[in-house]
Amino acid sequence: MPRPILATIHTDALRHNLDRARRAALDARVWAVVKANAYGHGIERAYEGLRGADGFALLDLAEAERVRALGWRGPILLLEGVFDARDLELCSRLDLWHTVHCDEQIDMLAAHKTQQPQRVFLKMNSGMNRLGFTPERYRAAWTRLNALPQVDEISLVTHFSDADGPRGIDAQVEAFRRATEDLPGERSIANSAALLRHPEGTRADWVRPGILLYGSAPDFPAHDSAHWQLQPTMTLATRLIGIQDLAPGAMVGYGSRFAAEQPMRIGIAAVGYADGYPRHADTGAPVLVNGVRTRMVGRVSMDMITVDLTPVPDAGFGSEVVLWGRSAVNGTVLPIDDVARAAGTVGYELMCALALRVPTIVA
Repeated sequence: MPRPILATIHTDALRHNLDRARRAALDARVWAVVKANAYGHGIERAYEGLRGADGFALLDLAEAERVRALGWRGPILLLEGVFDARDLELCSRLDLWHTVHCDEQIDMLAAHKTQQPQRVFLKMNSGMNRLGFTPERYRAAWTRLNALPQVDEISLVTHFSDADGPRGIDAQVEAFRRATEDLPGERSIANSAALLRHPEGTRADWVRPGILLYGSAPDFPAHDSAHWQLQPTMTLATRLIGIQDLAPGAMVGYGSRFAAEQPMRIGIAAVGYADGYPRHADTGAPVLVNGVRTRMVGRVSMDMITVDLTPVPDAGFGSEVVLWGRSAVNGTVLPIDDVARAAGTVGYELMCALALRVPTIVA
């Protein structure tokens, strides 16, 4: 028998979350962001649940080829654009739309020999200070692109740094509005947090939900996934492979970080940091055993964790352990955001960190 760990990708939950994004977007078209191999879910595994989107947005050409190989004939957007002039040939062959965020990418387009003009998304740095032209330089970049025969339509795009927090989006929205108010072209400015928290001011022509599609709240812990009516799209589950009865004072795990304060039973679950479970999680990190919420105790090992069985007295060898997602025993959900907070990280990282050695199925 194989080791009992398993990741399950939930197609119906992906569809539900996409519909949630579409309801928030109203008449805007929806990009399904599938960068980072669909946030660790696998592009091929997530495709069926997300194919109702109006387009797919991602980072690299290999991922774009995979989406086209699945039969997608609609728009695909390269969120960071091309990295080399030779990439433009593949953009032409695969009919990819691509972001332009620097002068060097305009230079590449100007030198590109093509019979088919390309659709580009001109990115503004409206305050995040990663990629894009500043508002002061944006119009000159647009004018230069607009003069190129290699360019067909120019869309306008920016990205928010604080849509999930108290600082908000007003300053960036105003910077984008001032710099683009008389420029033609479709607009795209809303990420997951903006779409859910600031729908009226950011809807535009396209929205770009990412993390919300995968069931994680973009503004956690201010709001959780249930608040936004999101469903978990990935369940990571395993089973208990051992039981230990501890006397008061007995230590658990490497470094003896946990000591039993009273007689207690613990279970050993077949999962560890080599599977993508966060090594920095510690005593108190939530888990489900037979659908009952309990806690991890001690340090995470490469292949095992130990869990407190006090709330689950009937648990034993072979009992289900859910690290995040939905229990098959009773349907209880352990949000991935809760686990991430206990490990000092975010749900995005846990999804993307799922190890290749973990068997994964689509349900």
